Parts: sequence; C-alpha cells; structure tokens
Amino acid sequence: MSLARRWSFSLLLLLAAACKDQSTEAPASGAGGTATASGGGATIGAALSLTGAAASYGALQRAGIQAGVEQVNGGGGPKLNVLIEDDASTKEQGITVFQKFINRDRVSAVLGPTLSNTASAADPLAQQAKVPVLAISNTAPTGITDIGNYIWRDSLTEAQVIPGAFKKAQEKLNFKTAGVLYGNDDVFTKAGYDVMQKALADLAVKVLGTQTFAKPDRDYNAQLTALIGLKPDVLVVSALADNASSIVAQARQRGWTGPILGGNGFNSPAFIKNAGAAAEGVMVGTSWNSLSQDPANQKFLEAMKKGGVNPDQFSAQAYTGVIILAEAIKQAGGKTGREDIVAGLAKVKDLDTPLGKFSFTPGRDAQHEPSVQQVKDGKFQIVQ
Repeated sequence: MSLARRWSFSLLLLLAAACKDQSTEAPASGAGGTATASGGGATIGAALSLTGAAASYGALQRAGIQAGVEQVNGGGGPKLNVLIEDDASTKEQGITVFQKFINRDRVSAVLGPTLSNTASAADPLAQQAKVPVLAISNTAPTGITDIGNYIWRDSLTEAQVIPGAFKKAQEKLNFKTAGVLYGNDDVFTKAGYDVMQKALADLAVKVLGTQTFAKPDRDYNAQLTALIGLKPDVLVVSALADNASSIVAQARQRGWTGPILGGNGFNSPAFIKNAGAAAEGVMVGTSWNSLSQDPANQKFLEAMKKGGVNPDQFSAQAYTGVIILAEAIKQAGGKTGREDIVAGLAKVKDLDTPLGKFSFTPGRDAQHEPSVQQVKDGKFQIVQ
C-alpha cells in the first residue's frame, strides 16, 4: 500500500474511532510494531488533540509528524513507526492514551500531548514508567519538564517568547497602559497570563484592568466592555485559538481599533481564518520563523506544500520532534530502547531544524531563537 493511501486509511480509522481506544499509524516502511524492533526501528506514540478545544493545533501537528516520518524513513537510518491517538484536548483522555502507549503498545517514546493542561496530568505516568516524552507544544513555564528527567520539549516556553515579543511590540507601538483578558481554567492560558503580567511590569506598562473567561465561553462582551471602557493603549489576551478568534472579533465589534497582543495560542492559521478581518494587526511571539531560508526550514516547507498543508508553528514543532527523536536514536548508536533514547536526547546539540539550530537546556527545555509575527493582509508575517 502506498504511503499516501496508508495515511488516508489511518485518517478514516481515526475519524471513526473518535476518542475511543483506536490508534492511527504514521506508516513507516519496514518499521516494527514494538518499541525496539529488531530491524532497528522504533514505535513512537503521538498524543494529539484531534478533537476538542485544541483540535486546530492537533490537525497541523499530525501533518507535521507525517512529513517528519516520511523524511526520516526515507533517509536510510532507523525507521520510525508512529501511532497517533486523539487526546480529545482533555486530561482524562490524555491519561487514557498515555496508559495505552506505555502498557499496551510499549512505545519507545511519546510525542505530545498537545496541551500543557493535558501534559500536567499525563506526563507523570510516563515519568513513573520511565518512558521518554518529547513535548511538541507545551509552553507552560512550569509543570512540564520539572515533572522529571524523562520529560523533554522542543517548544519554547511562554517565558522564553512573550517578554521579547512584548518588548518589540512596545518599540513599534509605544503603549504605556494595557487591559488584560485570559482563560483561568487552563494551565497554558493561566501560565501565559502570569508571564504577560511580569513582562508588562518589566516594561513599566500599567495594567488598568484584568478580566477572565473559561474555555467553554463564547460571549466575551461583558469582559471586553469593561476593559475597553478603561481606554488602555493595548489589549493583551492569553487564549487558545478557538477562544482567541472570538475574543478578537468581538473586541472589534465593540469598537476596539487599538492593538492586540496575543500569547502562543494565537499561532494557528485557524485563528486568522475564524477571526477574519478582525485579526489584522494582532501581534504575537512565535518559536518558528516562516521566512527562514535555512535549508532545514526550506525542506520542511517543501514537505508541507507537497502535502497541501499551510504550515504553522505547531506543525513545525511536531515535524522537529520527529527529527529530534531520530537524532536521539542516531546518538544512541541506533538503539531504540527507552533508556537509549533518553541518553540520545541528552546528546542532541545544534541540530538543524525548521526552528533553527536546536539544543536542549540543562533542564531539558528547548533552546533556540524566537521570533515575533503580526497579522498583515490576512496572514502571519515576521516582524523585523
């Protein structure tokens, strides 16, 4: 069966199974079905939010993983067999998926889950079982890699991205006051708010008012009316893409014409698509420079174009996660055991990826240069 047909078949299985105990496979010619295949292959689990509040991220992460697997398995080294499960954007399903990966599939490592909120509940299971996890989108500064020495990530934290983004935004916009809105029922959006609050204070920006919301909310008019009435220079929002698009649209509907600064949750084409013209001018920090001419990024862009996918930060990080795991296996001499991969991850340094030269910090966090982007003419563009 061809690679494209096998992926199509896997997608049908995933849609049919929804959140049940079914997995889709990112096919790998010659890959074994166990964590330490005798042919030098490795089975990797990928817990992605394909349904629920973070589905817009998970869909592109899956595309990035597919492209990464195709590159790795076509390169002559150890083959990767990636099993994809839907974590449904919830802690409960994330735990179920991790238990399956760890105990039934006996995977060599896990990519994901999509949300920090889910990771905070599921990662401890992997840590206890000594299964390496490579987070590809968890940006909460705390509660991820500090879970233990088997937890790694290729996603920059909000603390690594937001301060620089806000500094550049202030240089461009010269704002002195802000109104803040954030989701208080999610680890990621709450962590983003905490970083934003400190970044604003460090820039001597006065916060005139703060409002909160929950992920199920769809009407933000009361919060926006209160904030806009304070006449801040800028609105600052920490939200997932689904909430973010509605918040920005409703802010414009209520007459807000000023700048809006977002957190990492805004970094999705779904945000622009759903917010429409209201997204114009929104500025946000990002871990991926779409304009980079580095060969690794160009290879990634070509792979995504071939698949008919409009890439974003989340697909770039997912693709990079596959490349990093392949490098870890290489550094481990081709061995694919769980401890071998952990040892290999510790040796990853200055690896060429779409994110730039990638290394891990001593605390197993990502280390590379972030960027700042702004919505212009209906698409994200890097702010120079």
